[in-house]
Amino acid sequence: MSSSRRSFITKTAIAAALTPFVSLSKTYGKGLQNAMERTPKTSPPSDLKITDVKCAYSGGGLFVKIFTNQDIVGYGEAVDAVGGTYYLVQRLGSQLKGRSPLSPNVIFEQFRKGAFFGGAQSGMFVAVLSAFDAALWDLCGKALGVPVYQLLGGKFRDKVRVYCDTELYAVRNPKPEDYAKVGLDAVSRGYTAVKFDIDSATDPNKYDRWNWTASNAEIDRMYNSIEAVRKAVGPNIDICVDMHGRYDAPTGRKVAKVMEPLNLMWLEEPVPADNVDVYKTITQETSTPICGGENFYLTYGYTRLLSEAAIDIIMPDLQKCGGLGEGQRIATLANAYYTPFSPHMVGSFLGAMATAHVCAAVPNFHILEWQTLSDTEPKWKEIVKYDKPFIEKGFLVVSDKPGIGVEINEEGLKKYATPNIPFFA
Repeated sequence: MSSSRRSFITKTAIAAALTPFVSLSKTYGKGLQNAMERTPKTSPPSDLKITDVKCAYSGGGLFVKIFTNQDIVGYGEAVDAVGGTYYLVQRLGSQLKGRSPLSPNVIFEQFRKGAFFGGAQSGMFVAVLSAFDAALWDLCGKALGVPVYQLLGGKFRDKVRVYCDTELYAVRNPKPEDYAKVGLDAVSRGYTAVKFDIDSATDPNKYDRWNWTASNAEIDRMYNSIEAVRKAVGPNIDICVDMHGRYDAPTGRKVAKVMEPLNLMWLEEPVPADNVDVYKTITQETSTPICGGENFYLTYGYTRLLSEAAIDIIMPDLQKCGGLGEGQRIATLANAYYTPFSPHMVGSFLGAMATAHVCAAVPNFHILEWQTLSDTEPKWKEIVKYDKPFIEKGFLVVSDKPGIGVEINEEGLKKYATPNIPFFA
């Protein structure tokens, strides 16, 4: 073998032997470096403290924003019973400054029992408490890097089915063909369940404005309207019917019975929410499932409804019944009575996603409300930050981002802010 060839082979062998070490020298320590780069540079969650609480109002909604010493913020939403609550938000918020947000259930119970009369609260107080609760869960998820459903114990489902509230009440005295057309439109957009309102203060067949005993002509109008929907959408689309708690007991009974052939998913609030005994009578006299509960507060508000079989399906509104933790407790109570959990939801997409985390985390979830105007009015997309479609083929996909997974777009929300009330200030 020539000396040149021997030299070449020797150099090649040495180079081959050294290659792994050269490669290692380029990557050594990179794993640790990459891990350090991925690690948040804030202090640990145990050092997280609330520094301030501010709020904003838009339409019928309250938005609470909780600030912390690590520049993490949490958002929560409340609806309906929130008018005039600015100073209540300030009072509750002042009690949180300097505290860790990582115990939302403890804070909830302290607020509930620390108020006047030791827990005998509902209405405005609980609605505001609902916004605080959601914001705290949002903060917990962000601080720990997990979605809210994980904090609630994990998810049974990746997406939650929604029904399209057609909001046809916006049309004055719609005819059966109007109902059928709107139902078909919702189905064409991928919804497999729709809801219609059949109560009407302007029905020309009413006896008078204050008398909510429906005449036979009114009941015919109600039936004919929903019959038209059933014929249009077919037997496999679910139909919900809402009476908004306006009518008296005889009317509630009649409407529940007359709707039986239409195989409704439910008849919602045929009578006012304040008499469980009447609910019980109607529920037990008809095969039409009776749904209600959007105007009940806290888990305690659902005990008689469930224990006395006064209702077939419960629909707590998590933006006013107590929040996300309380929503899960209500669902757990309902599950003990084999009762479906179908939350009412008239808030923004922040509220919808917050509710969806609870829906994902309980076994007895049935369906979630969705407003059709959220598909068509620009406002609802402008006031939040979310990079995916709200609804996909009749389902809301639950976010896997830390916290709720939806942020408030404060510049967008400011366009619709309630005048003369401080905006996140």
